[in-house]
Amino acid sequence: MSLSESAIPGIGATSDDTLLGGRVRLRQPTQGYRVAIDPVLLAAAVPANAADVVLDLGCGVGAASLCLAARVPGCRIVGLERDPALERLAQENVAQNHLGERLAIVAGDLLAPPASLAPGSYTQVMANPPFMQAARASPSPLARKAAAAVESEATLVDWIDVALTMLRDKGVLTLVHRADRLGDILAALGGRAGGAIVFPLWPGAGKAAKRVLVQARKGSAAPMTLAAGLALHRPDGRNTEAAEAILRHGAALAMLS
Repeated sequence: MSLSESAIPGIGATSDDTLLGGRVRLRQPTQGYRVAIDPVLLAAAVPANAADVVLDLGCGVGAASLCLAARVPGCRIVGLERDPALERLAQENVAQNHLGERLAIVAGDLLAPPASLAPGSYTQVMANPPFMQAARASPSPLARKAAAAVESEATLVDWIDVALTMLRDKGVLTLVHRADRLGDILAALGGRAGGAIVFPLWPGAGKAAKRVLVQARKGSAAPMTLAAGLALHRPDGRNTEAAEAILRHGAALAMLS
């Protein structure tokens, strides 16, 4: 729900919106990429507790980080964002949600992380990487929307490599991606992380999954599990009860029931 609209330098018009039924306030650009359900579902799937230190790669305006912080009081989160304008908005969102003591936004590139992000420092890493390979994409003319959807210098393999590098041994990586990239994800995890849980996100009963959540543990040799997944919508288009509990009420998403 949009609360108001205003413009800020370097970004243009923005809107003040809410997530998790109003528990999270989010300022974001009105043009280009707009936060939808993917970062909310991603945050709900991260198995964090109050003792965890979480890294959110490519955090954008901070949607996933804010949702995780709202659901798991006590956990500490660092968000990495390379777009200076989005990084400023994320900082603003942290402040307006009064999370400055637990949530830090860091400016930097995935392929050249700032020195403050020490490898092996995080118990959890989450990511919502661009879904489309550049060679197969017809990018949006809106630069930020294209950047959110289409891989640039950093490929999916790079995202997973950096995530695993940043994790502690036995730390957990959780990401959301397109279902048709699942083979690429599992290949990139091979030999470095195991116990992968593949969790389909079904648009509705009887419909093919377009998105998957994938979770794996660094250094594990456990086999993969294909979970039952989550049906998002009823036949009339409304959210299912399970999806509503996550998207509006901030419930955790159990990858394995």
